[in-house]
Amino acid sequence: MADAFKLLINADTATHAARHLKRVWSGFDDTAFLAVALPGLDGLEFKARALRLADALQATLPDDLDRAFGLIESALAAPLPLDDKGEPVGIGASLSPQGLAGWVVWSLGEFVSRRSLEDPARALACLHALTQRFTAEFAIRRLLHERPQACWPTLQRWAQDPSAHVRRLASEGSRPRLPWGLRLQALVQDPSPTEPLLRALQDDSSAYVRRSVANHLNDIAKDHPERVTAWVREHLPSADARRQALLRHASRTLIKQGHVPTLQAWGLSPGLQGQATLALSTDAVRVGESVGLRVNLHSHGPQAQALEVDYAVVPDGGRGGKTFKGWRLSLAPAEVAVREKQHPMREVSTRRLYPGPHRVDLLVNGAVLASATFTLTP
Repeated sequence: MADAFKLLINADTATHAARHLKRVWSGFDDTAFLAVALPGLDGLEFKARALRLADALQATLPDDLDRAFGLIESALAAPLPLDDKGEPVGIGASLSPQGLAGWVVWSLGEFVSRRSLEDPARALACLHALTQRFTAEFAIRRLLHERPQACWPTLQRWAQDPSAHVRRLASEGSRPRLPWGLRLQALVQDPSPTEPLLRALQDDSSAYVRRSVANHLNDIAKDHPERVTAWVREHLPSADARRQALLRHASRTLIKQGHVPTLQAWGLSPGLQGQATLALSTDAVRVGESVGLRVNLHSHGPQAQALEVDYAVVPDGGRGGKTFKGWRLSLAPAEVAVREKQHPMREVSTRRLYPGPHRVDLLVNGAVLASATFTLTP
């Protein structure tokens, strides 16, 4: 999977970009562009590939910023359509005959980011166009880091934009701890500037936007758990099913950690009144295979218990451990519940596997109640 991910930007991507830039500007030096973009491209990882194409753009697009950004905008395909849930369709279709869209937009956004401080307003206008063809969540972060006051009025307008892509960017681009993105340390310390955006977007009609709001709140929870607990207490009582799902997703880290105020906000008690056991299907798993989990929960409590049951897979030494969602259930007095799950031990682009001993911890409302071990082999 990791190898396949880096191939999303490849020689065909570079050639495609050159062709469409040549289409909108006959003076574009596509030969020079490819001379920068292609040498050694196959040996690079994904992000380095995206940066290489941005280097090629920097070497061949005009020095005049408005002209360069205008050419990029003219070379774009039509905005990505959305399905009936507001989710983007065809986001991975990088080689549209219409123009540029998909993964190549990461490189276009990097080029815009590099020059964004020259004219923040013009850069934001270009990012408004780019995000409708893929995303500009990474490209906007330099501006938010170095010229935040130039961004906030625009993000407030974007929260009301007709395009769900743009509304999502208002939330996703300003996340304090966006994975793969520049950390916005000022927002890590004080996330209050983004709260008006999240209030405006948490009931958005698009699931694409609402998921970003949930992830944004979850980012805040890592540094300011009391803020997210207060948010849940304020917004849960009147919440419909969609907002409840958003708030639950926003609370996921705090629930996994057994954060008592958040558990209380959801009507949960730490741990379990009763007994929990965990058994694994095998004690040795190869990379690419799965390990089966069997969980047994026995209530000893006098009342029904609302339970969030998760599990953590932790390599020996603790490096690279991750907690995964398991089950949500209500356990009646004296009830015994059994849950089973297959957990795949496959590498993905955002997680590396480490062969050797592993521990699986069973968490019930944030408390570790049982553990089991297996060995991962290459």
